[in-house]
Amino acid sequence: MDMPKIIFIIGTRPEGIKVAPVVLELRKYSHVVETVLVSTGQHQEMLVQALEPFGLTPDIDLELMQQGQTLPEITSRALMGLDSIIKEKEPQWVVGQGDTTTVLAAAIAAFYNRVSFAHIEAGLRTSSIDLPFPEEFNRRAVSLVTKIHFAPTQRAADRLIAEGYDPASVHLTGNTGVDAVLHCAKENTKAAINSGSENPLILVTTHRRENWGEPQERIATAVAQILDQVPSARAVVAMHRNPQVRETLTKILGAHPRVSLIEPPGYFEFVKLMQSSHLVLTDSGGVQEDAPALGIPVLVLREETERPEGVEAGAAKLVGTQTEAIVEGAVALLTDPRLHAQMVVKSSPYGDGHASERIRFQLLKSLGLTSPEPPPQC
Repeated sequence: MDMPKIIFIIGTRPEGIKVAPVVLELRKYSHVVETVLVSTGQHQEMLVQALEPFGLTPDIDLELMQQGQTLPEITSRALMGLDSIIKEKEPQWVVGQGDTTTVLAAAIAAFYNRVSFAHIEAGLRTSSIDLPFPEEFNRRAVSLVTKIHFAPTQRAADRLIAEGYDPASVHLTGNTGVDAVLHCAKENTKAAINSGSENPLILVTTHRRENWGEPQERIATAVAQILDQVPSARAVVAMHRNPQVRETLTKILGAHPRVSLIEPPGYFEFVKLMQSSHLVLTDSGGVQEDAPALGIPVLVLREETERPEGVEAGAAKLVGTQTEAIVEGAVALLTDPRLHAQMVVKSSPYGDGHASERIRFQLLKSLGLTSPEPPPQC
């Protein structure tokens, strides 16, 4: 009898980071289950970088990335490619993560082939289906065909049950992103860009579609004004590869003597950069989870977040994209040690670093396979 197969499908940097710990955990049980890591190549180069710290490379790479690709184009190509792989491999489970176009295509391909789909980081929601766009639509649609929902927080689990999903299909695991960031944080090296510097470092990441154009200009202007008001501070801006994002950041911040515009670093280097930072400005969902796990305050450059746990815990603050609000929040954290200390939480609101073990336990259990005792409850 053939060994049961589980296919993990990724396409972007965040998916790679958050799926990697689960793949590593399941590969400890390679004597009872085969794991296949598939990449759509939605963010090809950045995904390769993300997997390096975990010693992983995709077993299958569809290499779908094209310059200027539209959402319909990447969705249709990913769906066709994944449909062929599922037909060839005949897995018992297809597993996807998060809210990208890749996970949407993976869920549809699994559904069309009548293969069970499991969703890592299930149950995140905002109040509007197009905020963020298209991620909010993606995660709601994916939930419709999911057989096991791996909810990262109690709020996410409760939301899925309130939406009518079977409580027996919803499992509270914590977020695998915390597993990943703690995996990299164990190394004692520091980010070279801030090595030996006593000046407070601001780490900036911004890439959301809804922030392109004027919001992006306001964010970049805010960074410049923060540095004007706090002359000792420096900023590192990890630029997304999207040309629209890069053009705006370069135009406003490229000549500033205390701004370093850098290419997207590898995940290990990015974790070290976070560890060296005084605060983080971001519109990224994953960074909202990573920074609190490292004790770094976060200012969220969005009007609404599907990760409110960090805000409620005091580790993050929603400041939106208005220049004045960003400047006010950042300058306060740079100049008031007590306020900064209040945002350094003792434990992450997103997990304890054992999410991958909980997911492994449930997947093996679903296959009727012997598994060690489950990790402690989340």
